[in-house]
Amino acid sequence: MDAIVALRRAGSVARTGRLLQQGVTRRQVAALIRSGVVIRPCRGVVALPDAPEDTVTAVLHGARLTCASAARHYGLWLLHPPGALHLASHAREDERHTHHHRPLSVPVHPHLPLVGRVDALLHALHCLPAIDAAVMVESSLRRGDTTRAFLLERLRGNRNGPARAALDLVTGTGESALEVVARVLFLAAGLGVETQVQLDGVGRVDFLLEGFLVVEVDGDAYHSDRAARRRDRGRNNMTVVGGYLVLRYGYEDIMFHRQDVLAQVLAVLGGRPIR
Repeated sequence: MDAIVALRRAGSVARTGRLLQQGVTRRQVAALIRSGVVIRPCRGVVALPDAPEDTVTAVLHGARLTCASAARHYGLWLLHPPGALHLASHAREDERHTHHHRPLSVPVHPHLPLVGRVDALLHALHCLPAIDAAVMVESSLRRGDTTRAFLLERLRGNRNGPARAALDLVTGTGESALEVVARVLFLAAGLGVETQVQLDGVGRVDFLLEGFLVVEVDGDAYHSDRAARRRDRGRNNMTVVGGYLVLRYGYEDIMFHRQDVLAQVLAVLGGRPIR
């Protein structure tokens, strides 16, 4: 096999022994190192110059990325980039700036230095703040990677109580990380929350609170042009014509000013009887 193809398949970094198992010869590896096409971070490991730092570190540790560190590679939502590397390994747990996770319950990724998706989610439920873990799990469930029941089966016992509580925040109905955060905010306030509701003449709205307050949560991709803004105004107007009230919030509101958002929602709801 071509050494570059093998390296790309492995995530741009691999142990030399793994490449040899795939048919790459030592002569090929040595020639690539001499030419500068690949680098050797340490004895027995080779990498392409553009190899992601986290995967290089995982291979150097004889470990696999998991939890928040695996999310990007699996295309899962994250509220915050990981402040430390999350690894599944048998290394000492006193290493600085690294979170170590174990055990593993499903097969690992067949090519990349990643744990399986389910284990990345289970580790997140145990490790991350509840809302961060819920966002990550929600995106995976929406894609059909696994099911809530499958995860719950692996969270039995008293020690898994906090992880089960984080999983309780997951419904699989959120269409973005922001919607998950907003839904948890509204439910924690004891409000009646319906998600992704279809309204006549309007279409689908993100939230319907207490049966009459529509709340829309917009990411950065929205309102990018004049046509989009006109479309949104039309939706807002038709929502009001239909007898509903409307509040609309953006990324900064939900991520950094949640209590202000909740105060506004409660102020609007306070003017109408709660159903």
